[in-house]
Amino acid sequence: MNSPFIQTGTSNPAVSINKVLKNTYILLGMTLAFSAFTATISTMMNIGSIASLVLMLVGFGLLFVVSKTADTSKGLFWVFMFTGVMGASLGNMLNNYLAMENGPALIMQALGSTALIFFALSAYALTSKKDFSFMGGFLMTGMIVVVIAMIANIFLQIPIMQVVISSVVVLIMSGFILFDTSRIINGGETNYIRATVSLYLNIFNLFIHLLVLLNILDD
Repeated sequence: MNSPFIQTGTSNPAVSINKVLKNTYILLGMTLAFSAFTATISTMMNIGSIASLVLMLVGFGLLFVVSKTADTSKGLFWVFMFTGVMGASLGNMLNNYLAMENGPALIMQALGSTALIFFALSAYALTSKKDFSFMGGFLMTGMIVVVIAMIANIFLQIPIMQVVISSVVVLIMSGFILFDTSRIINGGETNYIRATVSLYLNIFNLFIHLLVLLNILDD
């Protein structure tokens, strides 16, 4: 029996692109569900900040494994390992928000906003079929600047700087959703595992920084 994720050769580029797109969204939905499951488990286990940091670092290590195995059948196993670990790394952060009086409402608002932004931008990219590849250099430069700002703010601890950083990350992740979706529909990305990981990271970071923004605005 053939797996729905196994890509077979085709002489029709449109059929091939649609297949990659379909497989990407199926796998993305499955990995997001698995990530939510592991996040729930780690929240129930009440893991600490150090454990969350270790899981996050392990997740980024697994990212390289996924990249190396994306063209093989082992890639599916490792992409679930990666997204599961990344989901589990959210346990401590979610517990901190759940401990707040309005924490559960903030989490649901962040989830709803993330879903709304993702579906709206994906729908726009799919219907317009515009090529957003020109955004790649700008988005990567923006991410480098944001990472530097994050490291600096660890020492500076300037509240308004956190607002700016999270706002910029939300904009950059929104841009990456357009960029990555555009690459799939225009044939720039033909591997559904790599495409899934890219979109997963966009959603993951979008959710975290929307949650931070909502909390700051609420305060």
